Order: sequence, then structure tokens, then C-alpha cells
Amino acid sequence: MMANLEQYREYQRLEDFEEDSPPGEEDLLVHVPEGLKDSWHHIKNLDNFFTKIYHFHQKNGFSCMLLSDFFELVQFLFVVTFTTFLFHCVEYDVLFANKAVNHTHSSTSPERNKVTLTDAILPAPQCALRIQENSWIIFLLVMAAIFWLYRLIKMICNLLSYWEIRNFYIRALKIPSVELRNCTWQEVQGRLISLQREQQMCVHKKELTELDIYHRILRFKNYMVAMVNKSLLPIRFQLPLVGEVIFLTQGLKYNLELLFFWGPGSLFQNKWNLQPKYKRAGNRLELAQQLSRTILLLGLANLLLCPFILVWQILYAFFSYTEIIKREPGSLGARRWSLYGRLYLRHFNELNHELQTRLSRGYKPASKYMNSFTSPLLTIIAKNVGFFSGSILAVLICLTVYDEDVLTVQHILTAITILGVVITVARSFIPDEHMAWCPEQLLQCVLAHIHYMPDHWQGNAHKSETRDEMAQLFQYKAVFILEELLSPIITPFILIFSLRHKSLEIIDFFRNFSVEVVGVGDICSFAQMDIRKHGNPQWLSEGQTEASVYQQAENGKTELSLMHFAITNPHWQPPLDSSAFIGHLKEKVQQDAAIAPPAQQILSEAPLCSSLLSNESATVPDTLLASVLVHPILSASGLPRRDWRFSQPTSTASAAASVLASISTSQNPARARSHIGLPGTCAESPMYRSDRTVFQESSMSGYSTQHQSICHPNLLVSEFASAEMSLHAIYMHEVHQQQQHQGPSPHPSGTWRPQTMPQQPQADPASSSGLRAATAGYRGLRLGGWEEEEEQEQQLRNPVQVASLSQASDSSS
Repeated sequence: MMANLEQYREYQRLEDFEEDSPPGEEDLLVHVPEGLKDSWHHIKNLDNFFTKIYHFHQKNGFSCMLLSDFFELVQFLFVVTFTTFLFHCVEYDVLFANKAVNHTHSSTSPERNKVTLTDAILPAPQCALRIQENSWIIFLLVMAAIFWLYRLIKMICNLLSYWEIRNFYIRALKIPSVELRNCTWQEVQGRLISLQREQQMCVHKKELTELDIYHRILRFKNYMVAMVNKSLLPIRFQLPLVGEVIFLTQGLKYNLELLFFWGPGSLFQNKWNLQPKYKRAGNRLELAQQLSRTILLLGLANLLLCPFILVWQILYAFFSYTEIIKREPGSLGARRWSLYGRLYLRHFNELNHELQTRLSRGYKPASKYMNSFTSPLLTIIAKNVGFFSGSILAVLICLTVYDEDVLTVQHILTAITILGVVITVARSFIPDEHMAWCPEQLLQCVLAHIHYMPDHWQGNAHKSETRDEMAQLFQYKAVFILEELLSPIITPFILIFSLRHKSLEIIDFFRNFSVEVVGVGDICSFAQMDIRKHGNPQWLSEGQTEASVYQQAENGKTELSLMHFAITNPHWQPPLDSSAFIGHLKEKVQQDAAIAPPAQQILSEAPLCSSLLSNESATVPDTLLASVLVHPILSASGLPRRDWRFSQPTSTASAAASVLASISTSQNPARARSHIGLPGTCAESPMYRSDRTVFQESSMSGYSTQHQSICHPNLLVSEFASAEMSLHAIYMHEVHQQQQHQGPSPHPSGTWRPQTMPQQPQADPASSSGLRAATAGYRGLRLGGWEEEEEQEQQLRNPVQVASLSQASDSSS
């Protein structure tokens, strides 16, 4: 004990000096021997502490953070000085040869008469004089200097704090700087929880849980996710001739966070407590009027600063994207997940790297889906524009090859550049002639990774309305740049004319959906993922939730977030209500798996699905997911099946249930008990996973296990966790759709009775096909994978050829 305390002498300065701890913590100290009391103080602001630990890990340590912050300051300084230089220190009449330059003093050579850059740059004294004569530019430079000094001081303070975090990693967590990149966040989090048992960093709790850490890091982020989920923020607008648009930019998001969480006059009195007056319903009207005035002042401030922010946005965009547009004009046609999409698709208690990894996996299928929509009219126009532009460009290139003096002709390089950009843009509107039209399958593959989509998308993937709504989540990069440029102009009007009218709803939201957690402070109640308080009966929680329509999370956010968090953090012990939901979901999976083809049969078709999905570099978890998505297509195609009992069409939900049930029956029984509230020790594998079994099954399907040798073991576990959650998302969405189509019934599909919690059936771990039944299965929506190549379409037309491929894979396995 004495030795351990000596190691923590370095960490007594980690507290935040601006604020106190959550209620009760400021008066509590760790009990240590008398001689060492002055060497250890509890960490006052655990929000900052855990957030800095997380950022330190994600930004790859102290050196990378130092360089990143340093070059950020240099970048700001460069933009300001270089812009000032371009406006006041360059004589453009000389540069454009509109003004003669006298060179008689140097040489009589005709080549010396050419204008050089030095001729167009004014001498330093003359440049300084021009700047001094302009009072407006002096004012802007002074403001920029003050802001730069503020950023410099903030950077120094942050680096001092992060140096202590570095020491904490090395001495307390036993993670050297060189090994930081090789450690996953789950490992770091596990060591933090173990350290809490030895030394109480959080003195209000003896045991620190994964959910406590997530709550402190994502306290404000969970509020934002909940407000988007409940459609509270005014970010949807109906525009004439355009229709519905969603406008949420970094500038608007910054203003919202400033208003709600940490700005002057915000709803939070510190970083973990809502102001007491907002917790009482008696003065809600008065508080709404006060908030309305604050929003008005914030909007007016944005309107006043609009010219400065707009100039900065234009300059930053110019220096950031001009070279990229010149080099790769098609980059503006690339897509990215919008800021609104990141909030709409984000689970409660999902860290940034978890969200980014999930959306990155969905990037390719989302791009394929969006690119599958083409306009015949635009295609014809684009082909002809490309032809004419290409013809002119070809002639210009031939002339420059024949005689390079053509390049000296005025604007010839400009014409070549513009023609190249026009051709690139025109090609982006010409579809790939080998691309297959299968939007339903593409959208289901997108859903497997993003986990959320509106109900009305189901069965309507081929409609332009669905594509337009998907574009709100997955926008063009050019649209993102345009929105950020327009943000300084539009944001003040959104604050003044839209957000002000939501004041009373905002006050009610924070009062009704804020709960105080001992040792954590006030958090968004949705972040607790409490099925009883915020579950939705239409998402497999009927009979377990008491939530009204106002209290329910939309789109199954509570249920899906709970499953995601439980799979991502396998050692986390959910509360009783959450454990009951997970246990009953497992029961439903087992029931549906009993009437589905065995998992071994589904996985045996993996080589064929790899061909259909054209993803030769896919990892084994990706192949597992592909097998589930493509199985309904194969079962409905009339092809010969290995097991005649399951020759009828199978839904994707049944296929997913079969694989999930197979994994569940192969896992450690102790882990199964721990998730339904029964005694048992925590196993290493997550809830529905036996990594070794699933990996072997996938290998038996015709895939080598080379990924196992080259991947970090924890990364492999993360890959399987992602595939597992994808299967749950597909399964829960389809069962949800079935419930909606069937309507209310005494015992609808997905309805659970809390009093029944049967044990999970156990099977031989060596066999993944222990659950089989010949009873008739329910019919669900037919989902599946997608085809990309022309020959795959021909294969589907020729069942004999596909059957021979299947038999060949049998003989090889």
C-alpha cells in the first residue's frame, strides 16, 4: 500500500482548479497513512480527467498532441500573415504585366525583360507603410494577435496537463509511450477500473464501471444525441422549390453547446450539474423567457461577428481545398457523413472512435447505394459535355506538345485547367455500365453498419425520396463546404427566429430528462439506457417499458444503444431491467433460430457470397455478415439446397438469428448467466460470441485464417463485436417491421413477459448446428446482399452453374 501511494505523488495536481466536484465529493478524501496525506488528493474533475485520458489515447500520445497543437497555431499565423501579404505587399499590375518594369540598370539581355516574382513584391518598408495607412487592417491584425495569444496560453496549459496524463499512463496504468498505439481503449479502460479498486480516484464510489467512464466523457454529447433523436433542435426547414433540408454545421453546433452546456448563462452551472432552478417546474415559463433572451443576445452577437467569421471561413476553405480541387476535381463529388448524420446515427454512450469505425465500415456500401441512382437525362448531357470538352482539351494538349510556346498564350493554362475540371465533373454523372440495380440489398448492407434507418425506407429503397433522405446523412463534400461557408450568415437567423421559439420545450427537456447519478452528477436520462423508462414497445420491449410516447426514444435508440454498449463492453453488468431485456432478446433469437436453417449451412455459403459481394479482401467477420445478408437471396432463388427441409425462402432475420444462436450456444455458460441477472463469473468473450468457434466455422467455409495471425487479438475481438452488433441491428429492425405489419396482438412477436427468464439451451461447442427444427417459419421482408459484376448476374440466371460452384466448395471443405 505504501509503495503504491508513492507512485501517485505525481498525480496530485490533476484536479481542475476552476470548479468543485459533484455534490459530496469536495469534502471526501482518500484514507491514507498519516505521513502520506499531503501526497495524494482525490481527482476533483473526473470529467476532464477521463476526457483527457481518452483524448491522449486517441491522439497517440504527448508528442503527436504537441506537434498537432503547435502546427495549428502556426497554421493560424500563416493564414493571417500570408493574407495580409497578398493584399498589401504585392503589386498585381506588375505581376500581370499591365505595368512596365525598368530593367536597364541590371542587364541588356532580352531575357532579363521577363517579369519575375521579386519584381511584383514590394520592399518591406513600402509594404509596412501600406499596412500602417489602413486602420481597418490594423484593427483586424490586433484582434488576430489577441486570439492567437489566447490560443497559445491555452495550448501551454493543456500541454502541462497532458504531461501529467503522460506520467499517469506510464506510472499508474503501466503503459509506456511507445506501447500506447498498440493498446486499445478497452485495455486502457480496464486498467482504469482496476486502479479504482486500489486507489479511489472517484471517492464517491468504491467500484468504477464502464458506464461511469462513458457518462463523464459523453455527458454533453448524450444530450445532443437525445435532442436530435426527439427532433427538438430546429434544424429541419422547408424551402420553396427545394423541399426539406437539414442544416447543422460546426458553427451552429458550437453555438448550441455554448448555450446549453458551458457558455456564460448556460443551463449547467458547472461541467456536471444542471442549475437547480431548471430542475423545478414552478418557474418554467420565467426560465423559458430568460433562455429566449439569452438566445436573442447570442444570435445578435453572431450577426455582429458574421463578417469576420465569414472572411475567416472563406480564407480557410481557400487555402485548404484549392490545391485538392486543382489536383483531384472529383474530390468534391466524394461523400462524407454529415454532422447531422453523426448525431442521428450515434448510439447513446458511443465514443468518437467507436462511431467513426462503424461509419467507416458503412462508407463503401453507402457510396454504392447513392451511386446506384442515376438520371438518364443528366447522363446524356454529361456524356455530350464530356465529349465536347475532351475534344477541345485534346487539341490544346496536341498544340502544346508540338510547340511549348503555346503555353505562353494568355489564359491557355486556365482553359486547360477548366476543361479538365469540367470533364471530371461530367464523368461523375455517368454511371458505371457494369453496375447492377439492387437498392434494397445495398440499403440493407448499409443498415448492417449504421444500425438506424427510418421505417418508411423499408421496401422503398428504390425511390428518390429515400435517396434524398439518405443524402441528408451522407452528403457530398461540396455540400459540406458550402454549408460551412454559409453558416456564419444563416446561424444567427436560426438562433433568433427558430431556436427562440423552442425555449419552453428546451427547458422542459432538460428538466424531464436529467437525472442525478451518485458520484457522476447530472446526466441525460436516455444515456442510462433504461428500458423501463425509455424503451419503445415497438422495438421488442413491449411488456417491459412504462414509458409514454414523450418518454420513448425514437427509432429503437434505447434498445439498440443497450445492445451496442453490452457488446462493446462485455464485462459491464447491466441493471436488472436491462438484463431482463437482453435475456429475453436472446430467448427470441433462440426461438427464431429453431425454425431457420442451421448456422453451419449459412456459413458454408460464404465463398459464394464473397463472389456476390466482390470483396476479396474482406475479413472473416465481414464474410460472416455477408453470409447472413446473401442467404435469403440464395434460398429464394430456387437453387438446390444442402438440406431439403430448409429449402423454403428464409428471411434475413431468421438467418441472423441462426448465427447468433449458434454463437450463443458455443460460448461460456457463465457469461450467459451474467447477462440475465444470474450469478456467474465474467468470461472473456462478449455476450453472443465465441471467437474461436465462429472463426473456425468461417474457416471451414473456405476461408483461410491468415487474418488471425496478422491481427492484434483485441482488434480481432473488436471486429467480431462489430459483426455481432450488425447482426443484432438487422434482426431487430426486421422483427420491428414485422410487428408493425402485424399490428397489436395479445402476444406479438418480440413481446416479452418479465416473469419468465428461461435458461439458454446448451449445445456441443464443437457443433454450430445444434438448433434445428422442421416447423414452418414466419415470413419476413426479403433482404440480402448486392451484385456488382455482370457475370454474377449471369450466374443467378444459370442455377446449374451456381449449384456446381456450391458443390465444388463442398468438396474443397
